Amino acid sequence: MKSIAANDLKVRGVSTIQDALNEDSEVFISVRGKERYVVMDIEEYNRLRVCELEAALYETRQQIAAGEFVEESVDAHVARLKAAGK
Repeated sequence: MKSIAANDLKVRGVSTIQDALNEDSEVFISVRGKERYVVMDIEEYNRLRVCELEAALYETRQQIAAGEFVEESVDAHVARLKAAGK
């Protein structure tokens, strides 16, 4: 994955990111030699968000199938949360 120094970004602007994204789907931004941020196309970001949501849905369905859930009233739920926070 390509890396862009923050100073290059400061000097050349957003076109630095666009040039790098033409070569790769993700680009690191490094600050003082350390990779600190990742920049990507919005399409790639949206694809990853969908994958993340699908994984959460799959996990929830697995928990429901295994009976790992609680049915309770709102008041009981709030009381349980308060008790867990102590």
